[in-house]
Amino acid sequence: MNNSENYQTKVQNEAALRIQPDDLLSIRLNSLSQESNALFNRGILQAPGTSTTNLTPEVVTPSDGYLVDPEGNIDFPVLGKVMLAGLTREEATVKITNAVAKYVKDPIITVRLLNFKITVIGEVNKPSTFVVPTGRINILEALGLAGDMTAYGRRENVLLVRERNGIRSTTRLNLNNKELLNSPNFYLQQNDVVYVVPDRLKEVQASTNTRTITIATMAISVLVALIFNFQNIF
Repeated sequence: MNNSENYQTKVQNEAALRIQPDDLLSIRLNSLSQESNALFNRGILQAPGTSTTNLTPEVVTPSDGYLVDPEGNIDFPVLGKVMLAGLTREEATVKITNAVAKYVKDPIITVRLLNFKITVIGEVNKPSTFVVPTGRINILEALGLAGDMTAYGRRENVLLVRERNGIRSTTRLNLNNKELLNSPNFYLQQNDVVYVVPDRLKEVQASTNTRTITIATMAISVLVALIFNFQNIF
């Protein structure tokens, strides 16, 4: 393939974000009824004519989001337990909207994932865990957040660690292969870990440095022992 040749392909590998246990969700209701908004958004039954600004912060229990429990449920005001695990954000929106519509006229529900995060470690300049507000990020963008690879990072050997439905999987990614753009692993999922493997030169250098330090330590110990014995003799 000529380096100047344009490459275009239709994006077909963007996996839909699916809700899973331990996800933290923001779920907001908007309707023409202020009382309903206060009830579903704050868990408070507001008296007619009461301003929402008078609601005390201490009782605003859902303000930090709804945590999906190990069984995949959230505890939502009025509705109680709602199973959301395995649903996309759009599917969860439809499910909650249909349930709330029994109590509220023309409700508008907005669902967002608050704790979508990925971790990038290994041979990168700024290894860290990053929160992604949009809930959408690919492997190249993740490396960009981590300051790109160091000179020792192996672009043909990037390890992706993923946990889904209680199963942990590992996949090797080759960033030098354009087929990665069409891979289902190009777009990351929540809680993914990206490990950039060091090249063999650095591994050899690290091993050599360790051996050098060990030999130097032993030599110093022997020298100190000889000096100590020499002083005792005289």
